[in-house]
Amino acid sequence: MFTISALPSRHIASGDDYYDKVRHHPDVMNLEFEADDELNSTASRLTSPGEPITSSQAFMRGHGTFVEDEQVIASVAGTVERVNKLVSVKPVKSRSRRSGSRTNYRGKSKVQNKRWKVDVNSRQDGLLMLSSVNLPGGVQRRKLESDELQMRTFFEESDLLVAEVQSLFSDGSISLHTRSLRLPCGVDLILGLNGYIWVSKHVKEINQVGEEGFDAEAVYSNKNDPIDTTTSRAIIRVCNIIRVLARHHVPLTDHLIEQAYEWVIDQNIQIVDILNEENGESLVANVPALIARR
Repeated sequence: MFTISALPSRHIASGDDYYDKVRHHPDVMNLEFEADDELNSTASRLTSPGEPITSSQAFMRGHGTFVEDEQVIASVAGTVERVNKLVSVKPVKSRSRRSGSRTNYRGKSKVQNKRWKVDVNSRQDGLLMLSSVNLPGGVQRRKLESDELQMRTFFEESDLLVAEVQSLFSDGSISLHTRSLRLPCGVDLILGLNGYIWVSKHVKEINQVGEEGFDAEAVYSNKNDPIDTTTSRAIIRVCNIIRVLARHHVPLTDHLIEQAYEWVIDQNIQIVDILNEENGESLVANVPALIARR
Protein backbone atom coordinates (compact mmCIF):
# COMPACT_ATOMS: atom_id res chain seq x y z
CA MET A 1 0.00 0.00 0.00
CA PHE A 2 1.34 3.36 -0.98
CA THR A 3 0.82 6.72 0.67
CA ILE A 4 1.07 9.80 -1.53
CA SER A 5 2.13 13.02 0.12
CA ALA A 6 3.28 16.42 -1.15
CA LEU A 7 6.97 17.11 -1.43
CA PRO A 8 8.35 19.68 1.00
CA SER A 9 8.75 23.10 -0.53
CA ARG A 10 12.22 23.70 -1.84
CA HIS A 11 13.78 27.10 -1.37
CA ILE A 12 15.58 28.29 -4.47
CA ALA A 13 18.28 30.74 -3.51
CA SER A 14 18.21 33.95 -5.44
CA GLY A 15 21.34 35.66 -6.67
CA ASP A 16 21.22 38.10 -3.74
CA ASP A 17 20.78 35.27 -1.19
CA TYR A 18 23.70 33.39 -2.66
CA TYR A 19 25.82 36.55 -2.66
CA ASP A 20 24.92 37.23 0.98
CA LYS A 21 25.80 33.67 2.02
CA VAL A 22 29.13 33.81 0.26
CA ARG A 23 29.87 37.36 1.37
CA HIS A 24 29.06 36.64 5.01
CA HIS A 25 30.90 33.36 5.14
CA PRO A 26 33.27 33.55 8.15
CA ASP A 27 36.35 32.95 6.02
CA VAL A 28 35.40 35.69 3.58
CA MET A 29 34.50 38.11 6.36
CA ASN A 30 37.82 37.51 8.09
CA LEU A 31 39.63 38.01 4.81
CA GLU A 32 37.83 41.32 4.23
CA PHE A 33 38.56 42.59 7.72
CA GLU A 34 42.23 41.64 7.39
CA ALA A 35 42.41 43.25 3.96
CA ASP A 36 40.73 46.41 5.26
CA ASP A 37 43.28 46.71 8.04
CA GLU A 38 46.14 46.04 5.65
CA LEU A 39 44.89 48.54 3.08
CA ASN A 40 44.16 51.25 5.61
CA SER A 41 47.67 50.91 6.98
CA THR A 42 49.18 51.48 3.52
CA ALA A 43 46.76 54.08 2.14
CA SER A 44 48.80 57.08 3.22
CA ARG A 45 52.18 55.96 1.95
CA LEU A 46 53.81 55.60 -1.44
CA THR A 47 53.97 52.25 -3.14
CA SER A 48 56.46 51.09 -5.73
CA PRO A 49 55.95 48.93 -8.84
CA GLY A 50 55.64 45.24 -7.98
CA GLU A 51 54.68 45.82 -4.35
CA PRO A 52 51.62 43.82 -3.12
CA ILE A 53 48.80 46.07 -1.89
CA THR A 54 46.01 43.74 -0.77
CA SER A 55 44.12 40.53 -1.60
CA SER A 56 42.31 40.28 -4.93
CA GLN A 57 39.61 38.13 -3.31
CA ALA A 58 38.30 41.06 -1.27
CA PHE A 59 39.04 44.01 -3.55
CA MET A 60 38.82 44.88 -7.23
CA ARG A 61 41.86 46.22 -8.99
CA GLY A 62 41.80 49.69 -10.52
CA HIS A 63 44.17 51.84 -12.56
CA GLY A 64 47.83 51.41 -11.73
CA THR A 65 47.44 47.83 -10.47
CA PHE A 66 47.33 44.24 -11.71
CA VAL A 67 46.46 40.87 -10.18
CA GLU A 68 48.99 38.10 -9.62
CA ASP A 69 48.81 35.12 -7.23
CA GLU A 70 45.54 36.45 -5.77
CA GLN A 71 47.24 39.71 -4.82
CA VAL A 72 46.55 43.23 -6.09
CA ILE A 73 49.99 44.53 -7.06
CA ALA A 74 51.03 48.08 -7.93
CA SER A 75 52.22 48.62 -11.49
CA VAL A 76 53.33 52.24 -10.95
CA ALA A 77 54.95 54.26 -8.21
CA GLY A 78 52.34 56.36 -6.45
CA THR A 79 49.77 56.70 -3.69
CA VAL A 80 47.22 54.00 -2.89
CA GLU A 81 43.63 55.17 -3.31
CA ARG A 82 40.49 53.27 -2.37
CA VAL A 83 36.82 53.79 -3.29
CA ASN A 84 34.72 51.14 -1.50
CA LYS A 85 36.20 47.88 -2.84
CA LEU A 86 38.05 49.44 -5.76
CA VAL A 87 41.79 49.87 -5.18
CA SER A 88 43.94 51.96 -7.49
CA VAL A 89 47.33 53.66 -7.44
CA LYS A 90 47.64 57.33 -8.42
CA PRO A 91 51.05 57.73 -10.04
CA VAL A 92 53.45 60.34 -8.73
CA LYS A 93 54.09 61.49 -12.29
CA SER A 94 52.29 60.56 -15.49
CA ARG A 95 51.91 61.76 -19.03
CA SER A 96 49.43 64.52 -19.74
CA ARG A 97 45.74 63.66 -20.15
CA ARG A 98 43.98 65.67 -22.81
CA SER A 99 40.62 67.32 -22.35
CA GLY A 100 38.50 69.55 -24.54
CA SER A 101 40.05 72.98 -24.20
CA ARG A 102 40.84 76.24 -25.94
CA THR A 103 44.45 75.95 -24.85
CA ASN A 104 46.92 75.43 -27.68
CA TYR A 105 49.37 72.54 -27.91
CA ARG A 106 52.59 71.94 -29.74
CA GLY A 107 53.62 68.67 -31.29
CA LYS A 108 55.62 66.93 -34.01
CA SER A 109 53.56 65.77 -36.98
CA LYS A 110 53.57 62.72 -39.24
CA VAL A 111 51.63 62.68 -42.52
CA GLN A 112 49.00 59.93 -42.88
CA ASN A 113 45.86 59.31 -44.93
CA LYS A 114 43.82 62.55 -44.83
CA ARG A 115 45.28 63.38 -41.45
CA TRP A 116 48.41 64.24 -39.52
CA LYS A 117 49.47 62.17 -36.54
CA VAL A 118 50.79 64.56 -33.87
CA ASP A 119 52.88 63.81 -30.79
CA VAL A 120 51.19 65.96 -28.12
CA ASN A 121 53.22 64.62 -25.18
CA SER A 122 50.28 62.50 -24.03
CA ARG A 123 49.46 58.81 -23.71
CA GLN A 124 48.21 58.75 -27.28
CA ASP A 125 49.05 60.76 -30.37
CA GLY A 126 46.62 63.43 -31.53
CA LEU A 127 44.94 63.44 -34.94
CA LEU A 128 44.74 66.60 -37.02
CA MET A 129 42.32 65.92 -39.85
CA LEU A 130 42.78 67.52 -43.25
CA SER A 131 39.26 68.90 -42.86
CA SER A 132 40.39 70.79 -39.72
CA VAL A 133 42.89 73.05 -41.47
CA ASN A 134 42.25 76.17 -43.54
CA LEU A 135 42.80 76.14 -47.28
CA PRO A 136 44.70 78.94 -49.03
CA GLY A 137 42.41 81.88 -49.64
CA GLY A 138 40.04 80.85 -46.85
CA VAL A 139 37.86 78.84 -49.22
CA GLN A 140 35.20 76.77 -47.46
CA ARG A 141 34.66 73.59 -49.45
CA ARG A 142 34.95 69.82 -49.25
CA LYS A 143 38.55 68.64 -49.24
CA LEU A 144 39.42 66.88 -52.49
CA GLU A 145 41.99 64.29 -53.49
CA SER A 146 44.15 67.09 -54.87
CA ASP A 147 44.21 68.65 -51.39
CA GLU A 148 45.32 65.33 -49.92
CA LEU A 149 48.20 65.17 -52.37
CA GLN A 150 49.34 68.62 -51.21
CA MET A 151 49.22 67.88 -47.47
CA ARG A 152 52.97 68.30 -47.14
CA THR A 153 52.63 71.92 -48.24
CA PHE A 154 50.92 72.47 -44.85
CA PHE A 155 52.87 70.18 -42.50
CA GLU A 156 55.67 67.73 -43.19
CA GLU A 157 57.14 64.98 -41.02
CA SER A 158 58.76 66.33 -37.83
CA ASP A 159 57.26 69.80 -38.30
CA LEU A 160 56.22 71.63 -35.15
CA LEU A 161 52.65 72.90 -35.04
CA VAL A 162 50.28 74.62 -32.66
CA ALA A 163 46.70 73.36 -32.35
CA GLU A 164 43.80 72.98 -29.93
CA VAL A 165 42.05 69.88 -28.65
CA GLN A 166 38.76 69.80 -30.52
CA SER A 167 37.27 66.59 -29.12
CA LEU A 168 38.05 63.30 -27.39
CA PHE A 169 36.83 59.91 -28.60
CA SER A 170 35.70 56.96 -26.49
CA ASP A 171 38.97 55.10 -27.12
CA GLY A 172 40.97 58.02 -25.75
CA SER A 173 42.19 59.33 -29.11
CA ILE A 174 42.46 63.08 -29.53
CA SER A 175 41.15 65.27 -32.34
CA LEU A 176 42.93 68.57 -32.99
CA HIS A 177 42.25 71.68 -35.02
CA THR A 178 44.38 74.73 -35.75
CA ARG A 179 43.89 78.18 -34.23
CA SER A 180 45.58 81.58 -34.25
CA LEU A 181 47.99 82.74 -31.56
CA ARG A 182 47.49 84.94 -28.49
CA LEU A 183 49.44 88.02 -27.57
CA PRO A 184 50.67 88.67 -23.99
CA CYS A 185 53.92 90.41 -22.94
CA GLY A 186 54.59 91.99 -26.34
CA VAL A 187 55.45 88.61 -27.90
CA ASP A 188 53.32 85.63 -28.84
CA LEU A 189 53.11 83.27 -25.87
CA ILE A 190 51.27 79.96 -25.80
CA LEU A 191 51.03 77.89 -22.61
CA GLY A 192 50.10 74.31 -23.47
CA LEU A 193 48.49 72.10 -20.83
CA ASN A 194 50.72 69.26 -22.04
CA GLY A 195 53.83 71.01 -20.70
CA TYR A 196 54.98 72.72 -23.90
CA ILE A 197 55.48 76.50 -24.00
CA TRP A 198 55.73 78.43 -27.26
CA VAL A 199 57.40 81.86 -27.29
CA SER A 200 57.70 83.49 -30.71
CA LYS A 201 57.73 86.71 -32.67
CA HIS A 202 54.53 88.75 -32.60
CA VAL A 203 52.22 87.73 -35.44
CA LYS A 204 49.88 90.30 -36.91
CA GLU A 205 46.20 89.54 -36.50
CA ILE A 206 44.76 87.61 -39.40
CA ASN A 207 41.25 87.40 -40.72
CA GLN A 208 39.02 84.83 -39.12
CA VAL A 209 38.61 81.38 -40.59
CA GLY A 210 36.49 81.37 -43.72
CA GLU A 211 36.92 85.04 -44.65
CA GLU A 212 38.40 86.01 -47.98
CA GLY A 213 42.05 86.94 -47.87
CA PHE A 214 43.05 84.43 -45.18
CA ASP A 215 46.68 83.62 -45.90
CA ALA A 216 46.83 79.93 -45.00
CA GLU A 217 50.18 79.50 -46.75
CA ALA A 218 51.74 82.08 -44.44
CA VAL A 219 50.15 80.54 -41.34
CA TYR A 220 51.35 77.00 -42.16
CA SER A 221 54.76 78.06 -43.46
CA ASN A 222 57.83 76.40 -41.94
CA LYS A 223 60.11 79.26 -42.95
CA ASN A 224 61.43 81.49 -40.18
CA ASP A 225 60.68 85.20 -40.43
CA PRO A 226 63.53 87.64 -39.77
CA ILE A 227 63.59 88.79 -36.14
CA ASP A 228 65.00 92.16 -35.15
CA THR A 229 67.20 92.70 -32.08
CA THR A 230 64.45 94.24 -29.94
CA THR A 231 62.10 91.32 -30.54
CA SER A 232 64.87 88.80 -29.89
CA ARG A 233 65.66 90.42 -26.55
CA ALA A 234 61.97 90.39 -25.58
CA ILE A 235 61.66 86.69 -26.44
CA ILE A 236 64.80 85.78 -24.47
CA ARG A 237 63.62 87.86 -21.51
CA VAL A 238 60.28 86.01 -21.43
CA CYS A 239 62.04 82.64 -21.72
CA ASN A 240 64.36 83.44 -18.81
CA ILE A 241 61.41 84.56 -16.66
CA ILE A 242 59.64 81.28 -17.40
CA ARG A 243 62.77 79.32 -16.43
CA VAL A 244 63.00 81.19 -13.11
CA LEU A 245 59.33 80.60 -12.29
CA ALA A 246 59.61 76.93 -13.24
CA ARG A 247 62.72 76.56 -11.08
CA HIS A 248 60.67 77.78 -8.10
CA HIS A 249 57.76 75.44 -9.01
CA VAL A 250 55.36 78.31 -9.73
CA PRO A 251 52.25 77.46 -11.84
CA LEU A 252 52.43 79.60 -14.97
CA THR A 253 49.72 81.92 -16.27
CA ASP A 254 49.86 84.66 -18.87
CA HIS A 255 48.94 87.28 -16.25
CA LEU A 256 51.74 86.14 -13.94
CA ILE A 257 54.34 86.22 -16.72
CA GLU A 258 53.23 89.71 -17.75
CA GLN A 259 53.66 90.99 -14.19
CA ALA A 260 57.07 89.33 -13.89
CA TYR A 261 58.07 90.87 -17.23
CA GLU A 262 57.06 94.35 -16.02
CA TRP A 263 58.94 93.86 -12.74
CA VAL A 264 62.14 92.89 -14.56
CA ILE A 265 61.85 95.99 -16.76
CA ASP A 266 61.20 98.27 -13.76
CA GLN A 267 64.21 96.85 -11.90
CA ASN A 268 66.38 97.29 -15.00
CA ILE A 269 67.71 93.74 -14.69
CA GLN A 270 69.84 92.60 -17.59
CA ILE A 271 68.57 89.61 -19.55
CA VAL A 272 71.47 87.35 -18.60
CA ASP A 273 71.12 88.32 -14.92
CA ILE A 274 67.49 87.17 -14.70
CA LEU A 275 68.70 83.61 -14.21
CA ASN A 276 70.85 84.68 -11.27
CA GLU A 277 69.69 82.91 -8.09
CA GLU A 278 69.37 86.13 -6.07
CA ASN A 279 67.44 87.94 -8.80
CA GLY A 280 65.20 84.91 -9.27
CA GLU A 281 64.27 84.84 -5.60
CA SER A 282 63.59 88.59 -5.66
CA LEU A 283 61.35 88.16 -8.69
CA VAL A 284 59.30 85.42 -7.03
CA ALA A 285 59.07 87.45 -3.81
CA ASN A 286 57.92 90.71 -5.44
CA VAL A 287 55.54 89.79 -8.26
CA PRO A 288 52.05 90.94 -7.14
CA ALA A 289 50.27 87.85 -8.44
CA LEU A 290 52.53 85.59 -6.34
CA ILE A 291 52.18 87.80 -3.25
CA ALA A 292 48.39 87.49 -3.50
CA ARG A 293 48.64 83.67 -3.46
CA ARG A 294 50.32 83.59 -0.06
